[in-house]
Amino acid sequence: MLFGEEHVRRYVETDGAEGHDWQGTVTLLLTTTGRKTGRRRTTPLIYQKNGDDYLVVASKGGADEPPLWYLNLQADPEVTVQVRGDRFTARARTATPEEKPGLWRKMTATWPAYDEYQQKTSRDIPVVVLERV
Repeated sequence: MLFGEEHVRRYVETDGAEGHDWQGTVTLLLTTTGRKTGRRRTTPLIYQKNGDDYLVVASKGGADEPPLWYLNLQADPEVTVQVRGDRFTARARTATPEEKPGLWRKMTATWPAYDEYQQKTSRDIPVVVLERV
């Protein structure tokens, strides 16, 4: 099973032939700019399409602090996304309170553990919308 840096490396090398399909789900690569270092960081994330947009969840397994990639995109919402061999620039935003319930249901249908992660923390786990620029 691919995970972490190896997941990213194989995904990039194979245009997602290895790494896109992961544990019964699909993953994309999200590249953010470090808010402190300015370095580009790439993270594999489970996603779902929502119209022309892509959805990801900033869960960090239910930790009380958000994942670093989420903090990075809050500082700089311009990101790079790779879905299989398709690489594009996107603008990331947190789903609004009005749209989150429907998007959350879509994501938990894909990865039911998100509901368990939310129960583990008092932090409101965000759904992030990636809008192609």
